[in-house]
Amino acid sequence: MQKANYITREGYLALDRELKYLWKEERPKVTQAVSDAAALGDRSENAEYIYGKRRLREIDRRVRFLTKRLESLIIVDPDPRQEGKVFFGAWIKLEDESGNSYIYRIVGADEFDPKKNWISINSPVARALIGHKVDDEITVVTPNGKICYYIIEISYVEL
Repeated sequence: MQKANYITREGYLALDRELKYLWKEERPKVTQAVSDAAALGDRSENAEYIYGKRRLREIDRRVRFLTKRLESLIIVDPDPRQEGKVFFGAWIKLEDESGNSYIYRIVGADEFDPKKNWISINSPVARALIGHKVDDEITVVTPNGKICYYIIEISYVEL
């Protein structure tokens, strides 16, 4: 299955902020620190110089990645016609067969966060949820077996 390049507007803006921070604030600071360390003399045993150069490479790698990634992402804003069905960006309240409740948000692969219960559009749970309505039952195949969920609530604003 092809991976979706979708992202919420908030996710896109967060990646863009990170890119601007790295390029305009972090990189100039590290460049200055490397320059100062280089002025101290012998670079082969100068830890500040060595670690500074390493950090510069890390920053440059991340900047290149973010620049290319931001160009390929598709921002998806909720549409009023989506109400009542699960699509990208939705907050979904689920209940399993034991009566346990879960709240998830379907987001792009670049912004998923297990701590916030944001799941990737490419995850098995999200793929099983897409297109379903309240009171639908879905089955998710996991490595530990099948899990059945009931959709309790769908919203495009945080639950």
